Amino acid sequence: MSPMHLAVEQEPVRECQYNQICTRNSSPAEGSLARKGGHRRKWQVFQGRNKFYCNGRIMMARQSGVFYLTLVLILMTSGLFFTFDCPFLASNLSPAVPAVGGLLFFFVMGMLLRASFSDPGVLPRATPDEAADLERQIDTSSPSGPGYRTPPRTREVQINGQTVKLKYCFTCKIFRPPRTSHCSLCDNCVERFDHHCPWVGNCVGRRNYRYFYLFIVSLSCLTLFIFSFVVTHVIL
Repeated sequence: MSPMHLAVEQEPVRECQYNQICTRNSSPAEGSLARKGGHRRKWQVFQGRNKFYCNGRIMMARQSGVFYLTLVLILMTSGLFFTFDCPFLASNLSPAVPAVGGLLFFFVMGMLLRASFSDPGVLPRATPDEAADLERQIDTSSPSGPGYRTPPRTREVQINGQTVKLKYCFTCKIFRPPRTSHCSLCDNCVERFDHHCPWVGNCVGRRNYRYFYLFIVSLSCLTLFIFSFVVTHVIL
């Protein structure tokens, strides 16, 4: 959640690694607040349109109604299978059928909850002091003199010998690293943003992409497993 610092002044293209890209301007006020230890946590300051529970450990999108539909569909389908099909299949085919089905079910639920409740890779916004300091430095470096001037939309940096343009987010007041986009539903910049998935009730980004991928794969396996053994039950 804490990106490295990026210089605001106009300067030649510089060499840096991906994890050294600075996305916002440093502020002396932030350092003084950190030393005092009285500042609020970042999830309380930069909420966007997300909902937080358990002191910030659980993070979800504000529009999460489809997520509960996903839970109901998985629980209802699996519950009907374990209630009506598994007893017959366990006694007439193999006790391994409900055991394997149970393992798949718990794995699917685990990956769904991890993908839904995890931070997808939200980058914190610039504080008002940082944004104001950025505006002042841009106005000072402007050849046309003082006056309002919007921040530059791009900034070039060198990553592994290649020139990469960082786009500026006018909402978060930061320069976004590569493959970072601003989610219009959550109103946050998400690192390595893939898409906003209403079925899991969260964005899919750098920190929860693996859980989302495993959820899709395991749910497909569970669906095929239930369908195959329901057909087997009907045939037997």
